[in-house]
Amino acid sequence: MVDPAVNSISPGEDDPKSKNDEKRKEDVHIDPEFFSCLLQPSSPDSDPNYIGIRRLLLYRKAQAGVLRRKDWRCNGKGYVAYRNYLNRLRNGESLQTPSRLSTPGQSGRWLPSPSPLSPSFEADSWSTSRDVRSSIRRLSHSTSFSSNASEMEYPRKKGELGYSFVGMHCIFDQCKTMVTVIKFGHMSSDLLAYGASDGSLTVCTVSTPPSVLHKLTGHTKDVTDFDFSANNQYIASASLDKTVRVWDIVKGLCMRVIYGVCSQLCIRFHPMNNNFLSVGNADKEIVVFNFSTGRAIQKSKFDSEVTAMDHDHTGQLIFCGDSQGCVYTVSMNSHTGAISRCHRTKSKHKSPVTTVQYRTFSLLAGGPVLLTLNRDGSLSFFSVTLEVQGYLTLRCALKLAPRLHNIRASFCPLLSLEKGEYIVAGSEDTNVYFYDLTKPRHTCVNKLQGHSYPVIGIAWNHGENLLASSDFGGTVIVWNRAKTN
Repeated sequence: MVDPAVNSISPGEDDPKSKNDEKRKEDVHIDPEFFSCLLQPSSPDSDPNYIGIRRLLLYRKAQAGVLRRKDWRCNGKGYVAYRNYLNRLRNGESLQTPSRLSTPGQSGRWLPSPSPLSPSFEADSWSTSRDVRSSIRRLSHSTSFSSNASEMEYPRKKGELGYSFVGMHCIFDQCKTMVTVIKFGHMSSDLLAYGASDGSLTVCTVSTPPSVLHKLTGHTKDVTDFDFSANNQYIASASLDKTVRVWDIVKGLCMRVIYGVCSQLCIRFHPMNNNFLSVGNADKEIVVFNFSTGRAIQKSKFDSEVTAMDHDHTGQLIFCGDSQGCVYTVSMNSHTGAISRCHRTKSKHKSPVTTVQYRTFSLLAGGPVLLTLNRDGSLSFFSVTLEVQGYLTLRCALKLAPRLHNIRASFCPLLSLEKGEYIVAGSEDTNVYFYDLTKPRHTCVNKLQGHSYPVIGIAWNHGENLLASSDFGGTVIVWNRAKTN
């Protein structure tokens, strides 16, 4: 049903305005997608006028975003010019915009850490002797800095080279479903792969000219995670179809299928012994498989579904998060593959962990650190005490906007060595955000605009001059970072 007010204009008028309106009407009615938006059935208790108008507006909004992006790519102008155009001051706006706490990532808080325990996190340990506790107190670094972060003010200052981007390097839009996970190859600057909710894995090269090398099909449900082997010859992927698959990248073939009894949620090769493959699943387990035979070697039980994981650089520790927001430290024998739980860090945020990422060194913490992100938007920054079996001490927490999808975040290692402590994360509002954890206020330092759907995956290449981001609509954008002197 269409509002009668829409048809109130007389078709017999001869003025140019009426002719233009008629022409616009004809153009709209020619488009079959326009009909599909208006003719979709609605529920009996809903207002048909509201449903039709809402679908039409949503369709036109998505179409406008695509056209703007095409114009941007074709007119020869750079990303900075496009961003400045979007953020230009409207008529009547003042030079300073009031802070809005509802924007993504603008309610961060530095937490004082006079002791290893935090008011937001409660740590349990499977080795609770007094010597361990005393060594933790001795080794923990004290950082006392508490403040609230609010939205950055416009107009922005000229972007610092550390987190400035000069535009898009390339775009992959062959996938028509949500890209759930994206990664560059191990120590690689041009090998890129991404998994999608249709079960496919796409392997690309971003070197000039960018191209798709292989599309790996075999999974029947969402690809939840994958990992490259140390030599980038193989990819191991996990899926909701309860299988783990091992792929030969050069041949583009599936070498082995490991069948499970539940959804496989996260997967990692051992960094020192690629014959070990660690998989977290929905049965509250981490299972270690032999890569050569596909047989299970060891398994360990947890309190909830294991949703994200990462190894330390030595391969002796596994850090994992579960669906209740807890973060675990697990020790692993690099020769036998035996694993055992060491520590558990409880969170008051009962939300699934979507990102667990380990980093060897941070200037902020003076040692190894761990980054976690929960679906409710809770981002946590831990220091890792390797001398006490990877004990975690919360250093900083940042509250971002809640997420509906399993959106991921990542360290910016090279940027952080130059200045600050940078984190990059996707968001539901189609932007890619950069945060500097050393800033108690105005934590968000930059954002990239170009996606038309929520940004799900984030990945840096080895040289950290390219950033890849994937979205709900299946588009992958590779951004080119500005060179620094």
